[in-house]
Amino acid sequence: MKPVGVDIRNIALSFGATQVLKDITVSVEPGEFFALLGPSGSGKSTLLRLIAGFNQHQHGEVLIDGRDVTGTPPWKRNVGMVFQNYALWPHMTVQQNVAFGLEERKFPRDEIREKVAAALELVGLSALGKRRPGQLSGGQQQRVAIARTLAIEPQVLLLDEPLSNLDAKLRVQTRQELVKLQRRLGITTIFVTHDQEEALTTCHRIAVMDEGVIQQVGTPMDLFDFPVNRFVAQFVGSVNLFAGAFRREGGALRFSSPKLGEVTLPAGIVEPPSGDFDLAFRPHAVHFVEGDAAPPGLALDGAVEGAEFLGEFLRYEIRVGAAVVTADIPHARGRAPIAPGTAVALSVPAAELRFVSA
Repeated sequence: MKPVGVDIRNIALSFGATQVLKDITVSVEPGEFFALLGPSGSGKSTLLRLIAGFNQHQHGEVLIDGRDVTGTPPWKRNVGMVFQNYALWPHMTVQQNVAFGLEERKFPRDEIREKVAAALELVGLSALGKRRPGQLSGGQQQRVAIARTLAIEPQVLLLDEPLSNLDAKLRVQTRQELVKLQRRLGITTIFVTHDQEEALTTCHRIAVMDEGVIQQVGTPMDLFDFPVNRFVAQFVGSVNLFAGAFRREGGALRFSSPKLGEVTLPAGIVEPPSGDFDLAFRPHAVHFVEGDAAPPGLALDGAVEGAEFLGEFLRYEIRVGAAVVTADIPHARGRAPIAPGTAVALSVPAAELRFVSA
């Protein structure tokens, strides 16, 4: 089946006096693995259910393969949805669960058997067709739910927090299987999650949502490296953020922050446009300066307050004036962490400094 695109145009949706989606416009490319990422209450699951046809918007259009499906019931949209709790029938076998949608669509019995077998083989569960959901692990149940959805050959696959019920190790394994399956099938997939790691590691592009608004759309690296505002910077990865004011002083750009104090920004940095902006940089971009020769960049002096050992790196908290700067330093075997109270010099390369709107 040829991959199709999904276009959301100027969608608005309210429940009573509460506006849940506010003028949402976004396009999902044919064959793309696309994520809706945001905290609880951001509107991401509501938008997914609207694409499926379970919610109805008051304004705007939903187009699948160029066809406006506004007002079209879910069973006529040719989309498949995998729910957070998998929604499997406990009294039915795996085969019967996978066959359910095909039987509702009145497919011939022989064709149902063929499609069920093909779907179970696709997700690696051919040997478990006679079992019931209660006899399966969480990851296997999730794959049954995906097989049931794929059996009806939808144009678009919708995944609503499909990994949230799995433990950490199984979540990673199932996530990798899901990516391989999506890449193999090439089916247009929209994936809702509140977990930034899931979105960053699985999807081609991500729409970050908050309070019913799409804050930014981009590739995982674009969102991490070039967040457009404070919310995206904080939600996608860890970040050091400092509110303040910028000014030119001679040939230098100065930044004055109530917490960070007043610092000189390195040469070559792009001056921010007018308005309220925060200075942002990621913890991994912070370097400890050893010796007298400080590399070019934002120079900060502080004292270590504490450190967390996170395996691959140590996360230091460093007091700089009234601010706390977070620095992620790669761990080297046998190297002891820097003791609290130790004075340190820090440097952040100019290329790693960003200005984000408040």
